[in-house]
Amino acid sequence: MERPGDNTVQTESRTNIFDFDRASLERFFEQELGEKKFRAHQVMKWIHHRYATDFNDMTDLGKALRAKLEERAVVRPPEVIYDKASADGTHKWLLGMDPRNAIETVYIPDKGRGTLCVSSQVGCALNCGFCSTATQGFNRNLSTAEVIGQVWVAAKHLGNVPHQQRRLTNVVMMGMGEPLANFDNVVRAMSIMRDDLGYGLANKRVTLSTAGMVPQIDRLGEASDVSLAVSLHAPFDELRSELMPINRKYPIAVLMDACVRYALRRKGTSVTFEYTLMKGVNDQPEHARGLVALMRDFDRRVQMKDAAKVNLIPFNPFPGTRFERPDEAAIRGFQKKLNDAGMIAPVRRTRGDDIDAACGQLKGQVMDRTRRSATFRKQVEARAAGGQRDASA
Repeated sequence: MERPGDNTVQTESRTNIFDFDRASLERFFEQELGEKKFRAHQVMKWIHHRYATDFNDMTDLGKALRAKLEERAVVRPPEVIYDKASADGTHKWLLGMDPRNAIETVYIPDKGRGTLCVSSQVGCALNCGFCSTATQGFNRNLSTAEVIGQVWVAAKHLGNVPHQQRRLTNVVMMGMGEPLANFDNVVRAMSIMRDDLGYGLANKRVTLSTAGMVPQIDRLGEASDVSLAVSLHAPFDELRSELMPINRKYPIAVLMDACVRYALRRKGTSVTFEYTLMKGVNDQPEHARGLVALMRDFDRRVQMKDAAKVNLIPFNPFPGTRFERPDEAAIRGFQKKLNDAGMIAPVRRTRGDDIDAACGQLKGQVMDRTRRSATFRKQVEARAAGGQRDASA
């Protein structure tokens, strides 16, 4: 039987039904419970459509089957530690994954769509310098149950909010962690998101964002059909390696090759490249020209106009960071250079920054297995001490 991937935590001996997509739940019913596989379909509807967590509430199942399920399985969503609502309608949940760790999930309503930003790991091991999650270090991968459980919590909340036209239309794997470093669990969770017995989202409405794990991008192209977003953030290797250490292993040319292969597998669809604008770091005219050259080459190789789309993301500050957000004129000037070159390059409007829910600000509670968070604290303290010396002088 399939179980959650390595480096995840099981909280009890009974099987959490949230861990199964349709195919694996059918096998669970047939091979372990000796039941017909259509029973799996009934249970999925109860869990993901009606938000039931008690088998006794599943009234179209016989009493004997409900008793068997009670003995062998459990329906356990993540624990909601707290939730916060932003003035702009954004909603953030802190969800307990185990007694030591918690992650953050964010819902962003906007003009007829509702996007949920879902986490894939407790913390992140990639150490991108401009991301708040990276400063927390890394603990472990999330199980399939912990990934899809975030969608369940948000969907249940949205379904119970009176007199508001809010619904879940899109999911982006852009929360805490690198999704492709937790490949099997994330792919299984995305299968539930897209299944009619799950949340019924179209392939194009589920997006996976990666920092650039090239072999896994190729695996994803074979295993799934979701939209791909790539965190680029610099058009030149030296700068990107400084901002994103993963670039030393998979430099830009190698990453772009993988993106071309992904796009060619999914004819007629684009790849989104995310570009966080940081003042004086990657927002100069030469960076815009370099980005235009990369995107034009991508379109040429995929043989499709606008195969590459760029999301410009103004940097969202967090305590201790050395990076700054460019002013509005610089942001719009950078965008204009891309637009004048014929590129699609919207500026992502900052949402939820009053509750630290904006892009790059998610932290959660991470029992770090690395030394990174301690190192970051020392760097922050050193910068603060330097500032105090300057002030006294």
